Parts: sequence; structure tokens; C-alpha cells
Amino acid sequence: MIDLYATIAFMVLALSLASCFYRLFIGPTLPDRVVAIDTMTTIIIAMIAVYCIKEGNAIFYDAILVLSILGFVGTVSMAKFLAKGRKIFDQ
Repeated sequence: MIDLYATIAFMVLALSLASCFYRLFIGPTLPDRVVAIDTMTTIIIAMIAVYCIKEGNAIFYDAILVLSILGFVGTVSMAKFLAKGRKIFDQ
């Protein structure tokens, strides 16, 4: 039963990832592209989690943690860049 639900979850996540790719390439503004990349990171994390649940092992949980941290830092730095409009570390 878990295999069926995992397969359905993979299909839904793949469809969501495809729509984020569309927004990434077609998005009219830079903030649209930043949100698309952040959402893609979240979807990839969810795909890894579904795979770990399906296989019954926790070998990729460290990868989930690293991707979460990198996604957060990237989003915060891009938001700061968009807010200030110049280099991030200038005073």
C-alpha cells in the first residue's frame, strides 16, 4: 500500500517540479524566479523524503538537512539582495 501512495506522491511532486521549471524559465521578474528555485528545493526535499519512506531507510536524511539549510541561506541572501539592490555585504 505504501508503494502505491509513494508512486502517487512522486507523480504529484514531478508535476509540481515541472510547473516550477516553467516559472523559472518564463517568470517575468527576478523574484518570480527566486520563489521558483526555493519551491523547487522544497519539492526535491519532499521527493527525497518520500523515497526514504518508500525504501524504509534513513540514509538520505542528512541530504535533506543540507538541502534545507542551503535553500534557506540562498533565499535569505537573495531577498536581502532584492531589498537593497546592491552587494549584500555593503553597509
